[in-house]
Amino acid sequence: MKRAIISGTGIEIPADAISNEELVESYNAYVETENPKRAARGEPPLQQSNKEFIVAASGISSRHVITRDGILDADRMAPRMTSRGDDELSIEAEFGVVSARRALDDAGLQPSDIDLVICSASHHQRPYPAIAIEIQKELGIEGAAAFDMGLGCSSAAAGLHVAVGLVSSGMQKRVLVVSPEILSGHLNYRDRQTHFIFGDASVSFVVEAIEEGETRPGRFEILDSRTWTEMSSNIRTNFGFLNRAESDDTSRVLMEDKLVMQSGNKVFKDVTLAAHKFIVSFLEDNGLTPADVRRYWLHQANSRMNALIMKYVLGHEADGDRAPIVLDQLGNTAAAGTIIAFHEHNEDMKPGEYGLLCAFGAGYSIGASLIRKM
Repeated sequence: MKRAIISGTGIEIPADAISNEELVESYNAYVETENPKRAARGEPPLQQSNKEFIVAASGISSRHVITRDGILDADRMAPRMTSRGDDELSIEAEFGVVSARRALDDAGLQPSDIDLVICSASHHQRPYPAIAIEIQKELGIEGAAAFDMGLGCSSAAAGLHVAVGLVSSGMQKRVLVVSPEILSGHLNYRDRQTHFIFGDASVSFVVEAIEEGETRPGRFEILDSRTWTEMSSNIRTNFGFLNRAESDDTSRVLMEDKLVMQSGNKVFKDVTLAAHKFIVSFLEDNGLTPADVRRYWLHQANSRMNALIMKYVLGHEADGDRAPIVLDQLGNTAAAGTIIAFHEHNEDMKPGEYGLLCAFGAGYSIGASLIRKM
C-alpha cells in the first residue's frame, strides 16, 4: 500500500456577499405581501424573520454567493443566471476550475500530472456529461479519467475517502478532487427555517502518493479515512429528472417543494450524537484519544452544533484554535466548508501533530480523515 498525502488545496469565495440584514429585509417584504393572500385563503400567517434569530440559530452573519442578482428581489427570491450554450463552459465547471487551478499551483503540479478528476459536490448542474469531465477538459488534463459523485455536505470528505483508496492501492498516482458548491441556486429563500443557511464556495485538493521514507515538509499525510451513512429524510431535496412526470403541468420546472428542505431540530440532535460517536470511535480505532488531536476541521454548518460536538468529544469546550469556525462570514458552504477551514487554519501546526477533517450532513452521512503534518 502506498502512503497518501494532501499535496495542495485551493479555494474560491465569490465576491458578492449578502448580510443577515439584507436577507431579513427581503424575506420580510415577501411576508408582508404574502400574508394578506394567505389570510384570504384561511391559512395561518407567515412569521417574519430577524437577524438575531439567524445568529442565535446558526452563528451565521453573512454569506457569499455567485450573484446577488435576483436573490433579494421579493418578487423573485432566486439568483438570476444567464443560460449558457452547450459549447460554453458551465457555471459549475467554471467555478470549480478556479479552485482547481489554485490547488494545482499549491501542489506545484501541472494538469498533465493528474491521473483522475473527481467532482464531488452536494448538487450538480446536470447529470451528464459529468461536470468532472468538463473541468478536466478546461484544465487541459489529457489521458486521465473523470467522474462526478455526491454525498450531500459530506461530498468533499467522501471524495477524499475515495481518492485515498485509489492512491493507496496504487491504481492512481495523483487525484484532483473538486467541490464547487452553488447552494444559492437550490435554496428556497421563502422558507424562514432555511433561507439564511447556505452560501457558495468552491474548493479543490490534490491527493498524491509518496514513496516509503519520503517526506514533504509542511504537507499532511493521510493516515486513515472513513465514511458512514444512514438513511434519513430530515435533510432532503426532491428536485430531479422525474419531477415533470409527477405533474400534469410539465412547464412547472422550479417547484419550492423540490428545493432544500430540512427538519432543523431533528437534524441538530441526530447529527450531533452521530458525529460525536463517529469521531471518538474513529480515533480509538487508530490508537488515539480526542486529546491527541491538535486541530479539528469540522463541517461548517452550525456553530452551536460544532461546539456541542466538540464538548462531547473532548469532555470540555473547544476554542476557535482547536476547532476553527469560518461559517460566520461564509454560511454553510456544504462540502466546501471543512476544506476551507483546513485551508485557512493549518500553517501554524507543528510537524507530527494530528488533525481531523470531519464533515456530516444529508444521508445522514459522515466522512472523516485522520491526517498528520509532515
